[in-house]
Order: sequence, then structure tokens, then C-alpha cells
Amino acid sequence: MKLTIERAALLRALTHVQSVVERRNTIPILANVQVEAEASGRLRLTATDLDLSVVEDVPATVGQPGRTTVPAHTLHDIVRKLPDGAEVELALDAAKGQVKLTAGRYASALSVLPAEDFPEIAEGNLPFAFSLPADELKRLIDKTRFAISTEETRYYLNGIYLHVAEGPDGRRLRAVATDGHRLARVEADVPEGAAGMPGVIVPRKAVGELRKLVDEVDAEVSVALSETKIRFVFGDVVLVSKLIDGSFPDYERVIPAGNDKMVRIDCKPFAAAVDRVATISSEKSRAVRFSLTDGRLDLAVTSPDNGSASEELTVDYEGQHIDIGFNSRYVLDVAGQIDGDLMELAIADGASPVVIRDTADAGALYVLMPMRI
Repeated sequence: MKLTIERAALLRALTHVQSVVERRNTIPILANVQVEAEASGRLRLTATDLDLSVVEDVPATVGQPGRTTVPAHTLHDIVRKLPDGAEVELALDAAKGQVKLTAGRYASALSVLPAEDFPEIAEGNLPFAFSLPADELKRLIDKTRFAISTEETRYYLNGIYLHVAEGPDGRRLRAVATDGHRLARVEADVPEGAAGMPGVIVPRKAVGELRKLVDEVDAEVSVALSETKIRFVFGDVVLVSKLIDGSFPDYERVIPAGNDKMVRIDCKPFAAAVDRVATISSEKSRAVRFSLTDGRLDLAVTSPDNGSASEELTVDYEGQHIDIGFNSRYVLDVAGQIDGDLMELAIADGASPVVIRDTADAGALYVLMPMRI
């Protein structure tokens, strides 16, 4: 194997694939990226952790086709530190079990492991296929992933539930995430080809890698899936992930329908005020008391260690006095997803879940569980 490639192109592709590789691996080959020089003049890079794989093709000048595997993070760090505009040559010395990397006056030799030992995720049959605009996919991810659970015992909550559901306006593609304290549900039009798809749970790590990759895409993203695997294709990049094998809970049951007390709040001043008063809250609870009266919201925090803080906001509310407590971090997470100037809260009482809507995005809905304070 021998090839030459421009440093910027190699760095971009390595950045995409190497982040899949875990820093600590009990299986040595999983610490490596597969480097394959194709006779067609392409370099193919592949990285996997057995649950998730990313493959990217980039143009290269191929002197001799072949493939091997090299330490992913080491190769990425070397290329990252090379000067802009450098031409990088990679050449396999099979006798020494090394890949020689040269760029100008720089040279290094990296130990390799046999490409034959490198695992591949078999995609299998992916019968459901559709395309989504990159911006729509970003929206579905950004407005839900903050609510993904990190509690491993409830593994079925460790991802985004992607499915087609019947709503008041007909069938909609929905992305849902919850950790039991907050819930995010975002809707989009059902793409052609998605109508019969099964509900699938895309794992947290796959969501994170997908979000980084889609950030550089303006075109359509091709999606194909089965009940066990999902594949995303954008340009020369292919991401394949196993899906979480579990049943997502019936989230509709926790979305209250009878909350009749409506509050409209200017989102940015509200978030800034919550952040200010929460500064002295205890690290563990982060509790903030919300006291609602006609036209006014009082925020208050009392901490036995740090003292107290309060702030008054003018809001659009007419109704009886309500006291309700929230974890300030959860409130700020939701406020950070609001695109419009106003957020709308639907409240039943001081002990029931609150529904939050974005006045600028009718397809986004959030639920916050209150806490005792």
C-alpha cells in the first residue's frame, strides 16, 4: 500500500472517523483505523467500536493499492500537527509491520495490525429508506438529545426514539427523548419512504457522532434502517449503528392534556434570571421556586450553605397563585431549545408536570417534572 494525500483532506476525514474510537480498548484492533488505498484513486478510512462504524472516502494519489490498520488517535494527532498545505505520504512496510508516514522533512513509522482482523458491522437488509434535509435532521437531534438518559440501568432511554406517529395534524415523524425528569418531543413531516418504518431507538453515542457529521452537510441525508440497524449517508461519509434493543415507554401517558393555566414568558430574560438566582443553589438539587401571580413570576432560591437569591419577572399570566419548584438546569436546557422570543407554559398545579411549547416551532413540545422545595 502506498498513497499520497493532501494534509487538509486527510485531517478532515480522520477527524470524522477517529472520534468513534474509544480511548481505552480491551481489544487492540479497535484502537486502530483501517486505511485502504483503492486503485480507483480513493482512500477509505474506517473506524468502529463494534456497535457503531464510520466510513469516509477521500480522493488520493494511489501508487499501490492495499490496506492495513494504524492507531487512530496517534495518526490523527500527527496529521493535525503537520503544517498547512503539506503532502502526506503513507506507505506500508509489511516486512517490518509498519506504516511509514512522511510529509516534507517529517517522517514517522507507526505499528500496524493486520487488516484481516479488523471487524466490520454487517448492515444486513435495511428495508426502510428515506431522505431528510440536513437542517431538519439537526433540528430533530438538537431539540431532543439534551433529554437522553445517562442512566445505564434504563438502557432503553439511552437514545432518541425515532418513529412515525398519528397526531392531530395527521401522521408525523417524531423524535422523542426522556430521562424521567424531562421529556422532549419534536415533529417533522413524514419523508417519502418512512411511513411504514418501525419505531427505533438510536443510541446516544451514535446521535453524538451523527450530529458532528451532519454539521458540515447542507444537502439531503439518506437514512436506511431495519429493526436492528440504521445507516446514515451524507456525501462520502457513511455512519452505521446498531439500535437499542428495547421498548421505549409510552411517552404520551406523561404528557398532560388538561393543563389549563397558561403562562407566556420572554425566553431570554427568563433564562438569564433563572441562571442568576440558581448560582447559589446547592450543586445537588439546583432547586428554584417559581411563584406565579397575576402578571408576575417570582424566582427564589434558598440554600443552607450559600444564602438566598430572588428575582421578579413580568409575565403574561392571569389566574390563581401557584408555587412550583424545578431543577434549574432542566429549565435552562429546555429554554436553550426555544427558537422564538416567547415560551409558553401550561400548568395544572404545583405538583403536576408542566408542558412547555415554543411559540416559533409548533412541532416542538417539552415536559418538565416539578420537584419538592
